[in-house]
Amino acid sequence: MDWLSPEEWSAVALSLRVAFWATLFSLPFALWTAHLLARCAFPGKQLFNGLVHLPLILPPVVTGYLLLVTFNIEAPIGQALSQLGIVFAFRWTGAALAAAIMAFPLMVRAIRLSIEAVDPKLEEAAATLGASKLWVYLTVTLPMILPGILAGSILAFAKAMGEFGATITFVSNIPGQTQTLPSAIYAFLQIPGAEGSAFRLVVISVVIAMGALLLSEALSRRIAHRIGST
Repeated sequence: MDWLSPEEWSAVALSLRVAFWATLFSLPFALWTAHLLARCAFPGKQLFNGLVHLPLILPPVVTGYLLLVTFNIEAPIGQALSQLGIVFAFRWTGAALAAAIMAFPLMVRAIRLSIEAVDPKLEEAAATLGASKLWVYLTVTLPMILPGILAGSILAFAKAMGEFGATITFVSNIPGQTQTLPSAIYAFLQIPGAEGSAFRLVVISVVIAMGALLLSEALSRRIAHRIGST
Protein backbone atom coordinates (compact mmCIF):
# COMPACT_ATOMS: atom_id res chain seq x y z
CA MET A 1 0.00 0.00 0.00
CA ASP A 2 2.47 2.64 -1.21
CA TRP A 3 -0.38 5.10 -1.67
CA LEU A 4 -0.84 5.19 2.12
CA SER A 5 1.60 7.04 4.36
CA PRO A 6 3.05 5.22 7.40
CA GLU A 7 0.67 7.14 9.68
CA GLU A 8 -2.34 6.23 7.52
CA TRP A 9 -1.33 2.59 7.33
CA SER A 10 -0.80 2.53 11.09
CA ALA A 11 -4.37 3.75 11.62
CA VAL A 12 -5.79 1.12 9.24
CA ALA A 13 -3.73 -1.68 10.81
CA LEU A 14 -4.73 -0.66 14.33
CA SER A 15 -8.41 -0.52 13.33
CA LEU A 16 -8.23 -4.03 11.90
CA ARG A 17 -6.52 -5.23 15.07
CA VAL A 18 -9.07 -3.54 17.31
CA ALA A 19 -12.04 -4.79 15.28
CA PHE A 20 -10.71 -8.36 15.20
CA TRP A 21 -10.20 -8.62 18.95
CA ALA A 22 -13.43 -6.76 19.70
CA THR A 23 -15.39 -9.24 17.58
CA LEU A 24 -13.57 -12.28 18.94
CA PHE A 25 -13.98 -11.14 22.55
CA SER A 26 -17.70 -10.37 22.09
CA LEU A 27 -18.68 -13.62 20.38
CA PRO A 28 -18.96 -16.03 23.35
CA PHE A 29 -20.83 -13.43 25.43
CA ALA A 30 -23.11 -12.66 22.48
CA LEU A 31 -23.91 -16.36 22.02
CA TRP A 32 -24.82 -16.73 25.68
CA THR A 33 -26.85 -13.51 25.76
CA ALA A 34 -28.72 -14.30 22.54
CA HIS A 35 -29.63 -17.77 23.78
CA LEU A 36 -30.79 -16.34 27.09
CA LEU A 37 -33.02 -13.75 25.39
CA ALA A 38 -34.36 -16.16 22.77
CA ARG A 39 -35.10 -19.25 24.85
CA CYS A 40 -35.27 -18.34 28.54
CA ALA A 41 -37.91 -16.63 30.65
CA PHE A 42 -36.72 -14.90 33.81
CA PRO A 43 -37.62 -11.89 35.96
CA GLY A 44 -36.22 -8.66 34.58
CA LYS A 45 -35.79 -10.02 31.06
CA GLN A 46 -37.00 -6.81 29.42
CA LEU A 47 -34.66 -4.75 31.60
CA PHE A 48 -31.77 -7.04 30.67
CA ASN A 49 -32.71 -6.74 26.99
CA GLY A 50 -32.72 -2.96 27.34
CA LEU A 51 -29.28 -2.95 28.96
CA VAL A 52 -27.89 -5.13 26.17
CA HIS A 53 -29.14 -2.70 23.52
CA LEU A 54 -28.34 0.46 25.50
CA PRO A 55 -25.11 1.22 23.56
CA LEU A 56 -27.22 1.61 20.40
CA ILE A 57 -29.28 4.34 22.05
CA LEU A 58 -26.78 6.20 24.22
CA PRO A 59 -24.51 8.80 22.63
CA PRO A 60 -21.16 7.05 22.06
CA VAL A 61 -19.41 9.78 24.08
CA VAL A 62 -21.48 8.77 27.11
CA THR A 63 -20.40 5.15 26.71
CA GLY A 64 -16.78 6.25 26.41
CA TYR A 65 -17.09 8.43 29.51
CA LEU A 66 -18.59 5.57 31.53
CA LEU A 67 -15.73 3.32 30.42
CA LEU A 68 -13.18 5.95 31.39
CA VAL A 69 -14.74 6.42 34.82
CA THR A 70 -14.87 2.65 35.36
CA PHE A 71 -11.51 1.52 33.97
CA ASN A 72 -9.09 4.40 34.60
CA ILE A 73 -6.22 3.29 36.83
CA GLU A 74 -7.48 5.39 39.76
CA ALA A 75 -10.91 3.72 39.76
CA PRO A 76 -11.34 0.58 41.92
CA ILE A 77 -11.90 -1.74 38.94
CA GLY A 78 -9.20 -0.14 36.82
CA GLN A 79 -6.74 -0.23 39.71
CA ALA A 80 -7.44 -3.90 40.42
CA LEU A 81 -6.96 -4.79 36.76
CA SER A 82 -3.76 -2.76 36.49
CA GLN A 83 -2.26 -4.83 39.32
CA LEU A 84 -2.86 -7.85 37.10
CA GLY A 85 -1.15 -6.10 34.20
CA ILE A 86 -4.40 -5.28 32.40
CA VAL A 87 -4.82 -1.63 31.43
CA PHE A 88 -7.58 -0.29 29.17
CA ALA A 89 -7.55 3.51 29.51
CA PHE A 90 -5.50 5.23 26.79
CA ARG A 91 -4.36 1.89 25.34
CA TRP A 92 -5.34 0.04 22.16
CA THR A 93 -6.91 -2.59 24.40
CA GLY A 94 -9.30 0.09 25.60
CA ALA A 95 -10.19 0.86 21.99
CA ALA A 96 -11.00 -2.83 21.51
CA LEU A 97 -13.16 -2.84 24.65
CA ALA A 98 -15.07 0.27 23.56
CA ALA A 99 -15.59 -1.14 20.07
CA ALA A 100 -16.75 -4.47 21.50
CA ILE A 101 -19.36 -2.80 23.69
CA MET A 102 -20.67 -0.65 20.84
CA ALA A 103 -20.85 -3.61 18.44
CA PHE A 104 -22.22 -6.11 20.95
CA PRO A 105 -25.95 -5.34 20.44
CA LEU A 106 -25.69 -5.90 16.68
CA MET A 107 -24.09 -9.30 17.16
CA VAL A 108 -26.61 -10.33 19.80
CA ARG A 109 -29.56 -9.31 17.65
CA ALA A 110 -28.37 -11.26 14.60
CA ILE A 111 -27.70 -14.40 16.64
CA ARG A 112 -30.95 -14.08 18.57
CA LEU A 113 -33.00 -13.91 15.38
CA SER A 114 -31.26 -17.04 14.13
CA ILE A 115 -31.96 -18.92 17.36
CA GLU A 116 -35.62 -17.88 17.31
CA ALA A 117 -35.91 -19.18 13.75
CA VAL A 118 -34.82 -22.67 14.80
CA ASP A 119 -37.78 -24.98 15.41
CA PRO A 120 -37.60 -26.09 19.08
CA LYS A 121 -39.13 -29.43 18.03
CA LEU A 122 -35.84 -30.33 16.34
CA GLU A 123 -33.98 -29.82 19.60
CA GLU A 124 -36.67 -31.70 21.52
CA ALA A 125 -36.42 -34.63 19.11
CA ALA A 126 -32.68 -34.86 19.69
CA ALA A 127 -33.21 -34.67 23.45
CA THR A 128 -35.72 -37.55 23.36
CA LEU A 129 -33.00 -39.71 21.80
CA GLY A 130 -30.92 -39.26 24.91
CA ALA A 131 -28.67 -36.39 23.84
CA SER A 132 -27.58 -33.97 26.55
CA LYS A 133 -28.44 -30.27 26.31
CA LEU A 134 -24.85 -29.43 25.41
CA TRP A 135 -24.73 -32.09 22.70
CA VAL A 136 -28.09 -30.92 21.28
CA TYR A 137 -26.74 -27.38 21.16
CA LEU A 138 -23.48 -28.41 19.47
CA THR A 139 -25.00 -30.80 16.92
CA VAL A 140 -28.43 -29.29 16.21
CA THR A 141 -28.70 -25.65 17.25
CA LEU A 142 -25.20 -24.39 16.50
CA PRO A 143 -25.02 -25.63 12.87
CA MET A 144 -28.42 -24.06 12.12
CA ILE A 145 -27.54 -20.67 13.60
CA LEU A 146 -24.02 -20.56 12.14
CA PRO A 147 -25.01 -18.21 9.27
CA GLY A 148 -26.51 -15.85 11.85
CA ILE A 149 -23.35 -16.02 13.92
CA LEU A 150 -21.28 -15.17 10.86
CA ALA A 151 -23.62 -12.34 9.86
CA GLY A 152 -23.57 -10.89 13.37
CA SER A 153 -19.81 -11.18 13.58
CA ILE A 154 -19.36 -9.39 10.26
CA LEU A 155 -21.68 -6.57 11.29
CA ALA A 156 -19.91 -6.29 14.63
CA PHE A 157 -16.52 -6.19 12.90
CA ALA A 158 -17.69 -3.40 10.59
CA LYS A 159 -19.17 -1.47 13.52
CA ALA A 160 -15.95 -1.87 15.48
CA MET A 161 -13.94 -0.62 12.49
CA GLY A 162 -16.05 2.53 12.38
CA GLU A 163 -16.36 3.26 16.10
CA PHE A 164 -15.29 6.80 16.95
CA GLY A 165 -17.10 8.56 19.81
CA ALA A 166 -16.66 6.01 22.58
CA THR A 167 -13.12 5.20 21.48
CA ILE A 168 -11.77 8.73 21.33
CA THR A 169 -13.37 9.56 24.69
CA PHE A 170 -11.95 6.47 26.40
CA VAL A 171 -8.48 6.14 24.86
CA SER A 172 -7.94 9.54 23.20
CA ASN A 173 -6.36 9.89 19.73
CA ILE A 174 -2.68 9.00 20.06
CA PRO A 175 -0.96 8.33 16.69
CA GLY A 176 0.51 4.85 16.52
CA GLN A 177 -1.07 3.80 19.82
CA THR A 178 -4.81 4.51 19.93
CA GLN A 179 -5.45 6.34 16.65
CA THR A 180 -7.91 4.18 14.74
CA LEU A 181 -9.16 4.80 11.22
CA PRO A 182 -12.10 7.08 12.18
CA SER A 183 -10.02 9.13 14.62
CA ALA A 184 -7.27 9.45 12.00
CA ILE A 185 -9.82 10.82 9.52
CA TYR A 186 -10.94 13.34 12.14
CA ALA A 187 -7.33 14.33 12.89
CA PHE A 188 -6.45 14.83 9.20
CA LEU A 189 -9.51 17.01 8.72
CA GLN A 190 -8.12 19.39 11.35
CA ILE A 191 -4.86 19.81 9.41
CA PRO A 192 -4.83 22.22 6.43
CA GLY A 193 -3.81 20.40 3.26
CA ALA A 194 -4.35 16.92 4.70
CA GLU A 195 -7.68 16.39 2.94
CA GLY A 196 -6.08 13.82 0.63
CA SER A 197 -5.10 11.61 3.54
CA ALA A 198 -8.60 11.91 4.99
CA PHE A 199 -10.14 11.03 1.63
CA ARG A 200 -8.02 7.90 1.21
CA LEU A 201 -9.05 6.66 4.64
CA VAL A 202 -12.69 7.48 3.90
CA VAL A 203 -12.50 5.34 0.75
CA ILE A 204 -11.07 2.44 2.76
CA SER A 205 -13.84 2.86 5.35
CA VAL A 206 -16.56 2.83 2.71
CA VAL A 207 -15.14 -0.25 0.98
CA ILE A 208 -14.91 -2.19 4.25
CA ALA A 209 -18.38 -1.15 5.41
CA MET A 210 -20.02 -1.91 2.06
CA GLY A 211 -18.27 -5.25 1.81
CA ALA A 212 -19.45 -6.17 5.31
CA LEU A 213 -23.04 -5.18 4.55
CA LEU A 214 -23.13 -7.16 1.29
CA LEU A 215 -21.65 -10.22 2.95
CA SER A 216 -24.06 -9.94 5.87
CA GLU A 217 -27.02 -9.62 3.48
CA ALA A 218 -25.91 -12.69 1.56
CA LEU A 219 -25.70 -14.70 4.77
CA SER A 220 -29.13 -13.44 5.85
CA ARG A 221 -30.64 -14.68 2.59
CA ARG A 222 -28.98 -18.01 3.18
CA ILE A 223 -30.62 -18.19 6.61
CA ALA A 224 -34.05 -17.46 5.12
CA HIS A 225 -33.54 -20.12 2.42
CA ARG A 226 -32.41 -22.70 4.96
CA ILE A 227 -35.38 -22.05 7.26
CA GLY A 228 -37.79 -22.11 4.32
CA SER A 229 -36.52 -25.48 3.14
CA THR A 230 -36.85 -27.20 6.53
